[in-house]
Amino acid sequence: QVQLVESGGGLVQPGGSLRLSCAASGFTVSSYSMRWYRQAPGKERELVASIAGLRAYYSDSVRDRFTISRDNAKNTVDLQMNSLKLEDTAVYYCNAERGTNNRYWGQGTQVTVSL
Repeated sequence: QVQLVESGGGLVQPGGSLRLSCAASGFTVSSYSMRWYRQAPGKERELVASIAGLRAYYSDSVRDRFTISRDNAKNTVDLQMNSLKLEDTAVYYCNAERGTNNRYWGQGTQVTVSL
């Protein structure tokens, strides 16, 4: 059974840091494109970062502040978020994708950046 479970969300002040983790089961993260999306209230879900093989991608809004990493031994994918801004507030979702028929989502974890 394929499952993605996110953890690490919470409340943080602007300029702070959080580390999100996505634990995968039922498949190996190294064989999938692993992604973090986020969705803020009233906005569409957007891709934040992804990792596939040795390649990492970041959206313009998070580049140089967020770092995605994969631990093949633990079968996890993390998102280190530094210098958080108010506009980073959203529900963050872990996603795994391979081809057109294999796409999985986690349940999401709330990140709130507030004074």
